[in-house]
Amino acid sequence: MAATVCDYVPELSFDKSPHSAAAAGTAFPLGATVLPRGVNFSVFSKDAAALDLLLFDAAGDPGPSRVVPFDPGANRTDHYWHAFVPDLKPGQIYAYRAIGPMDPARGLRFDDQRALLDPYGKAMAIPKGYDRSTMMKPGEHVAISPKSVVADLSLYDWEGDAPLHRPFSHTVIYEMHVKGLTRNPNSGVSPRNRGRYAGVIEKIPYLKDLGITAVELLPVFQFDEQNAAPGLPNYWGYQPISYFVPHAGYSAGPGPFAPLDDFRDMVKALHRAGIEVILDVVYNHTAEGNETGPTLCFRGLANDVYYIVEGPRYADHAGCGNTLNANHPVVRRMILDSLRYWVKDMHVDGFRFDLASILARDRSGQLLLDPPALWDIETDPFLAGVKLIAEPWDAGGLYQVGSFIGDRWMEWNGKFRDDVRRFLKGDDDSTRGFASRVLGSPDLYGHEDREAEQSINFTTCHDGFTLNDLVSYNGKHNQSNGEQSRDGMDANLSWNCGVEGPSDDPEVERLRNRQVKNFLTATLLSLGTPMILMGDEVRRTQLGNNNAYCQDNEISWFDWNLSSRHADIYRFAKLLIQTRLSRYSTEDLPELTLKDALDRVRARWHGVKLEQPDWGRDSHSIAFTAFSVGGRFAVHVIFNAYWEPLGFEIPVLDPGKWSPWERWIDTALESPEDIKEPGARQRLEASEYRVESRAAVVLMAASRSLLAGS
Repeated sequence: MAATVCDYVPELSFDKSPHSAAAAGTAFPLGATVLPRGVNFSVFSKDAAALDLLLFDAAGDPGPSRVVPFDPGANRTDHYWHAFVPDLKPGQIYAYRAIGPMDPARGLRFDDQRALLDPYGKAMAIPKGYDRSTMMKPGEHVAISPKSVVADLSLYDWEGDAPLHRPFSHTVIYEMHVKGLTRNPNSGVSPRNRGRYAGVIEKIPYLKDLGITAVELLPVFQFDEQNAAPGLPNYWGYQPISYFVPHAGYSAGPGPFAPLDDFRDMVKALHRAGIEVILDVVYNHTAEGNETGPTLCFRGLANDVYYIVEGPRYADHAGCGNTLNANHPVVRRMILDSLRYWVKDMHVDGFRFDLASILARDRSGQLLLDPPALWDIETDPFLAGVKLIAEPWDAGGLYQVGSFIGDRWMEWNGKFRDDVRRFLKGDDDSTRGFASRVLGSPDLYGHEDREAEQSINFTTCHDGFTLNDLVSYNGKHNQSNGEQSRDGMDANLSWNCGVEGPSDDPEVERLRNRQVKNFLTATLLSLGTPMILMGDEVRRTQLGNNNAYCQDNEISWFDWNLSSRHADIYRFAKLLIQTRLSRYSTEDLPELTLKDALDRVRARWHGVKLEQPDWGRDSHSIAFTAFSVGGRFAVHVIFNAYWEPLGFEIPVLDPGKWSPWERWIDTALESPEDIKEPGARQRLEASEYRVESRAAVVLMAASRSLLAGS
């Protein structure tokens, strides 16, 4: 006998509220839309037999003050349930109750005892009593369930602000955690704003002085802070509850609208300083986890649509319990609507897609040749000009560095990270790979007619060692994560410079300082788009923890005392950034493909002898001469990763066309000789330069036409 709607209508103890019918409303737009005389609600739930809108007076109430049942005839169009409720205002707290079969074998997990978030909700109220472990248990948990809040986005005054649309060729990215930047009491930020969006605003002068042009924020979508090992918080934020709500934990103000206002205030202030905002977005899984996880939203509305399920089990290509079914039309639409929302209503400048390769998988987990989700994003006219950055791999083993789909996506270049680490560490057979990375990875990207900046060059990021720890630890030290140090990468390609962890030996510290400068030089001078990790410019340490996702403490926070302790590193990074960006502004460069850029650069490779590079397995040094794309500058770069000093021949330039060589960088020298400011560089007369062990040297010359002011 076929089931009827009545079969799924329960007698719930929390449902003692009055029922009232609603007007039909419209299926579009999804979410809660404020209209002149009330609010229109629309939500997707294909297999629900019945649906109720639950209205609450307070987030922690044990039950709704009013229940609005959706009539399957009047309030449903195809798979969309919708209703117009008159007289409702912004600030109304609400949730959905979806009634249908609990049939995990068919991928259905309706639970009529759950109050469900609106997938398109723009604000959220999380009761103080929220407890993830309790939410994972059967029964009614309405009083502690997160709930959506009706928001009117039109009330905010942007004061003429708009995304900046800075080209990648003029971009230096600073990967940053909103809370971690200012949470430390020594940040100098007002106590109310520490660890908040407002704290970032207070630190804009620092970011401006460093010279970076974009901040790439670790996830700021509302996430489950309790989704971590027992007794530990989720700090990084890669456990999203919503794709439209800014994280409330970073807001300094009370109420559900404070995160919206505080986030927008931060974006507006960064834009005024000329700094773009790129969001790290997680469209590959949610905080609901696997079959043992809590039902918060998607699972209770359309489990088999939102997730890739195999009967009762969840596919797990993200390593976090579930996998978003990104190429389903409904989920594709939600992802696209989310991206448009953050650009249109929140004014962000771009996105870095966590584990982006998952968006290239079909429902069976196989790689799609033309994944609809990625092409939707790529070709959407509203997103034209928005920065799109892929992390081109996933936890399921799919690795697409150099082969990610599309014509607009930039890629986190994991091979840049690995090959630069191998070479500067002193590994055998690493010179050729390092040389390719420095010149924009033509082995990966040279076959495409794409800009030279397609490669996002980084040697450290949030996931793994900081730059200080990369030169201070041979192995990970993750004991405080509560997983017996089984978590985190084992292959870090790091070298501790002779002592594991902190050292008082001045020789060890000098060597570490030198290595840090070598890494910064390689990252910021290579062809591509450079990205540096928050705090690397002052040698921030995580004490050897290479997976600090659950460390909301001084392990992860920016220690601002380091700014004075390692002022030489800060100065070095600042002058590198300044010179890189001034090169583009001085030459007024066109946007070039990697092939065109390499043709203009005319790089010539050398070893200790000119024109004689050593590509052998035992080689640990390389030099090259190159000319700026605009033809106004020449550079001669030497990297000696060998453990002994080496003498390198210096090329002779035509004195009628070029000024003499001047030393700009020598990482073996102490500050301020390690990097010279314009006008203070030392002229070289010798035909050979002695490069100390494990050091980098950069010489510069200017064209006579530039010196003449033409």
